[in-house]
Amino acid sequence: MAGDESFHHRSSLKQTNKPFKSKFTTKGELKIKNKGKVNRSIQYSAKRNEISKADRRNAAKIAQNKKRQEIININRLFSGTNGTPKIIAVVPLCVDVNSVDVTKKFFETVEKDYPVDNDGRPVTLKVERFKQKVQFIQCRKNVNEILDAIKVADYVMFLVSAEEEVDKFGELILLTIKSQGVPTVLTVVQHLEKIPNKKKPEIKKALTTYMEYHFPGEQKIYSIAEKNDCLTLLRQVTMQTPKQLVWREKYSYVLSENIEYDSNENVLKVTGNLRGQQLSVNSLVYLNNYGNFQIQKIEEDIRHDHSNKNGMSVDENSYKRTVYPDPEIQEDLISENEPDPFEGEQTWPTEEELMEAEERVKNMNNMDGVSIPKSVMTNNKEIRKVPKGTSTYQAAWIIDSDDENDSEDDYSDDDMKMEVNQESINNKISEWQSSMNANEEIEPEVNDEEFEELEIPNKDDLFDAQIDEEEEEKAYKEFIEKKNQANMDLEFPDEVDTPLDVPARERFQKYRGLRSFRTSPWDPYENLPVDYSRIFQFENFKRTKARIFKAMKNVSDEDEDKFYVQPGRRISIYIKNVPQSLYDNYNPKKPFIVFSLLPHEQKMCIVNYVITKHSECEEVVKAKDPVVVHCGFRRFVMRPIYSSNTRGGTNNVHKAERFLQPGRSTIATAYAPITYGPAPVLMFKYNENENIEQMPTLIATGSLLNMDTNRIIAKKIVLTGYPFKIHRKSAVIRYMFFNPDDINWFKPIQLTTKYGHVGHIRESIGTHGYMKCIFDGLINQQDTVCMNLYKRIFPKWNTEIYNDEKVDGEYVNVKEDEDMEM
Repeated sequence: MAGDESFHHRSSLKQTNKPFKSKFTTKGELKIKNKGKVNRSIQYSAKRNEISKADRRNAAKIAQNKKRQEIININRLFSGTNGTPKIIAVVPLCVDVNSVDVTKKFFETVEKDYPVDNDGRPVTLKVERFKQKVQFIQCRKNVNEILDAIKVADYVMFLVSAEEEVDKFGELILLTIKSQGVPTVLTVVQHLEKIPNKKKPEIKKALTTYMEYHFPGEQKIYSIAEKNDCLTLLRQVTMQTPKQLVWREKYSYVLSENIEYDSNENVLKVTGNLRGQQLSVNSLVYLNNYGNFQIQKIEEDIRHDHSNKNGMSVDENSYKRTVYPDPEIQEDLISENEPDPFEGEQTWPTEEELMEAEERVKNMNNMDGVSIPKSVMTNNKEIRKVPKGTSTYQAAWIIDSDDENDSEDDYSDDDMKMEVNQESINNKISEWQSSMNANEEIEPEVNDEEFEELEIPNKDDLFDAQIDEEEEEKAYKEFIEKKNQANMDLEFPDEVDTPLDVPARERFQKYRGLRSFRTSPWDPYENLPVDYSRIFQFENFKRTKARIFKAMKNVSDEDEDKFYVQPGRRISIYIKNVPQSLYDNYNPKKPFIVFSLLPHEQKMCIVNYVITKHSECEEVVKAKDPVVVHCGFRRFVMRPIYSSNTRGGTNNVHKAERFLQPGRSTIATAYAPITYGPAPVLMFKYNENENIEQMPTLIATGSLLNMDTNRIIAKKIVLTGYPFKIHRKSAVIRYMFFNPDDINWFKPIQLTTKYGHVGHIRESIGTHGYMKCIFDGLINQQDTVCMNLYKRIFPKWNTEIYNDEKVDGEYVNVKEDEDMEM
């Protein structure tokens, strides 16, 4: 019965059993299960040397103490009444400002008399209130003088006017200073007292915005109309630590306060305070406009020791310390090698070898494994014996016995198979001919008089017969004229027209083809010019540079006492073998600076500069045009060559550029003295008739790159041809060459088209330069076939020291000329 059956209530909760764990889950199920989550892959790497927290804290403390000690040493250099003066370059930016007036204002502020006999040379102001000294370089409106002053200055004080705007000269100065390296900036406004009080805040705000644009940061405009304003500016200069220029601090330099010349021994004595690194008496020094010189001795004045803060008196007999060089370790003045003319002697090929080479070039048509009749190779016409009255067209179809033997060798395997298949047909034809001949009468023998010798022209002559040479030359000249009218050089600057009067294999014999511009091998020591034997090459430039800088820091105590002078001391450098003209042309208004040279920096090498053309420069700068280059503290006149700024491939080949193009960085290469970077580079236009009335033209700015002598600068040219007939992947190209020998010479080089196809030369057709080419696809009739050729180029040995003695004076503003034009 139903009542006897047990009743079961359903559970309120749904039972869920434990799912089965499968190792073979499908990809879809895993994707749904993970829902975008990705398991992190475990990376097995070498165990790092973990530094404990205490060690990290100790290392940070050591670095902090080192930095603090450097700042203390810098401040100690300037502290005290006998300390080294801080150098301020006073640079005018406007027409109505004057650096001498500003300097006199500072002297009046501390109640000192401005030197009456001062003629514009650097003047030192002793600020007893702040126990420091300040040295002013009163710059005139001369670009070279201002750049030289900035090279040694701790501060640059820009003078602006409240009445006049910054002119073109001021804009040029700001741009060149920013490119060369900017010390601590101070801005002083003149003639602000002439402005009504209501307009003063507006003018100050405008000047502040202008200086902020050029030198971002907290730029404050100072007015020196009142004594308190001058005193505030002096307090800031004396209390502030000046910013150091990285490229300058690895050298020793002296700003001359006075020079003397001994005409009997040709020795120049330069007196001033030593700055930068410690100076070795065995090193060379560099003088602007004249070059490198050796040091005879150095005298150190102990009375002006910056550690003598209280100015204690010193015995007169022991106030000087003199150091002398060691002739065995003193740097020499040798700047270039003496080339040995017999070192690169080679055996010149004989006439037989040259003839064999020419024969191989002519036989390059056999590269595809196809035998060619001798008549075709020698371009001689074939002579056949044919019946009288036979035309040349009919004679071409008559098979000679020699041709039958030659033709048997030309058959390929496919032709042999076709011959076997047609054997039965040929047998039937021969049987039919024999049956026909049996029914005919036997013909008498033919005499030789009924035959004649006829010249059979080859296929080149048949092709040339269809071309009129005068019309062909006329068509080519019209084509070139139209090409020039379309200004193709602008779009394709490397294209070169093949000359008609000179064979291409002679005109472009120094060029080569590269399958890959980045990876094709190119020996950097191949066909080097004679000038390469005059330069010095580093095995490892970076390692040499690191070794020299390390040796500068690790000088033994014995050598330091015997050959070195510490920075901050007042010294007198005796420079020997200085020409008399330097002292005769000396102008005290120009800053006279002595820079030391590091080891090997007097030697010549291949120097590469990375530069960028100035956006406002409208001059067309061509390769090998003379330019003035400011590199660090040295100036040269050189004719550099330019190349693209690329990393280069495995062959270190870089494309040469004919012009310095704006908007992109370029590498300038020239023969120049070695310089350990970093070093700023400024490039100006060179003018032989340069004078102070012409404002210099800034071409480019940049920095020193390296001394890579193996950098290959390849000049690229493109020979172009145009399709004449096209059949599938093959085409007849013309106007690239004009004789078969040139085609055979350049046959191994790969061809490209402007639409992206690649091909090669198959054979020459005719004698007018038409050639059959095979490509990887069907080319267009409007396409252009190109052949890229490359030749390594080298700079010329024409680097000279730039002498600016004729550019003396102050630049005259062109404002009057502009007003006349308006």
